[in-house]
Amino acid sequence: MRYFIALIFGLFLSLGLWAAPAQAGSSSLIRAYDDVKVQTKDFHGAKLQEAEFANTALNGADFSDADLIGAVFNGCSLRGANFKNADFRTGIAYLSDFKGADLTNARISEAMLLRSIFTDAIITGADFSDSVLDRDQLKALCARAEGVNPITGISTRDSLQCF
Repeated sequence: MRYFIALIFGLFLSLGLWAAPAQAGSSSLIRAYDDVKVQTKDFHGAKLQEAEFANTALNGADFSDADLIGAVFNGCSLRGANFKNADFRTGIAYLSDFKGADLTNARISEAMLLRSIFTDAIITGADFSDSVLDRDQLKALCARAEGVNPITGISTRDSLQCF
């Protein structure tokens, strides 16, 4: 068994699998915006998996159709931002302001949304399944929850567990 493990380890090293994969330069590959002035607010359809935005003003930004799986918004202002059809599953939004944001048909399941504000956000068809929200925000969202997510087939009310 020891020889088998050594053989696998040797193959692993000889094939270079230990090194991080090379990535071609791409304007759609974004990893972190931390206390910097964002040069663009057009992220429509961008692949932003695990991107990190911290203390960034993204008011009116376009994240429609973007892949935001596992992305982090920490202390961000996202007022009036467009998240239509965005995929924000397993994401984190902490201390972020989504006031007036459009979350129509967004998938926001299994997300941590603590201390974030969703005042006047459009949530028609959004799927919040298994997401964690502050109780007051949850209550406010339930008061205006409607629609069914076209991809998951789950109603916004059911995803928020509104009673």
